[in-house]
Amino acid sequence: MDKTAFVFPGQASQYVGMAKDLYEASNEVRQLFGEASKILGFDLADVCFNGPIEKLTKTEHTQPAVLVHSLSVLKMLEECDLSPTYCAGHSLGEYSALACSGVLSFSDAIAAVRDRSTLMKAACDSTDGTMAAAMGGDGDSLDRLVRDASEHGILQAANYNSPGQVALSGDSTAISFARENYKEYGFKRVLPLKVGGAFHSPLMQYAADRMKDALANVSMAPPSCPVVANVSAEPVEDPEVNRDLLVKQIVSPVKWTQSVEKMYQLGVRRFVEVGPGKVLTGLIKKTVADVELINIDTIEDIEIFKTELVRA
Repeated sequence: MDKTAFVFPGQASQYVGMAKDLYEASNEVRQLFGEASKILGFDLADVCFNGPIEKLTKTEHTQPAVLVHSLSVLKMLEECDLSPTYCAGHSLGEYSALACSGVLSFSDAIAAVRDRSTLMKAACDSTDGTMAAAMGGDGDSLDRLVRDASEHGILQAANYNSPGQVALSGDSTAISFARENYKEYGFKRVLPLKVGGAFHSPLMQYAADRMKDALANVSMAPPSCPVVANVSAEPVEDPEVNRDLLVKQIVSPVKWTQSVEKMYQLGVRRFVEVGPGKVLTGLIKKTVADVELINIDTIEDIEIFKTELVRA
């Protein structure tokens, strides 16, 4: 029997007006936003619904916004009685996946993401780092580019998003080298990304060190289903391993391509993206064939999904 994976988006999936229709339609969603706002210390609903985009895009706002949007959709899917065989999330989305699987409670997930976003912002502010998207190269191209660019500063692959698409992260000088010389290494394009800093690189070590302390006393329960981790691209069922990997994730590459391939190898043939945007749906489509791809962002998406489940 084909298996289902719930996958959860990360930063850069946000948009002004996100989750407003969910909020207006569900008292349970309104309660989630209210609880999150108390933990965060600001009105999350106002930031999500009204922006402006410059405010919503700030790391300390974006991360909890995407998390709560995803978990709001998840709350409204409970009546569908569809349980995933695996969960996975892209970067920040791993917290949504851990909440979906029951490893983290809603309140602990919000508090952890609050700390994560604050610490990552502080790390960004104290370093001169950035990111770029590299398209069209292969593994050898990437290895050679990273090796040579590293002579100009820290550089590493930050996100393995799909075959032929990798995000680079590191010192601005090293990213500049990659952008100026990419053709020599077999890449078609290297484009700058509008980010606050060098996420998933050693320049985030400040955040990782302090996130270890922040997560030390967070309760983590055994999962209802395994979560395929960003760092290892392997399913994890030990919550203490999850705790350790969440710290490592901050400075390590997100192995999203490898995670999707792993779930496919394990029999997953339906991927349900839960949360804002369609980024992961697009990446999965480029990674594996012969799978059912479902994106659930809005009330309309939920109603269509319910109808299709009944027909099935």
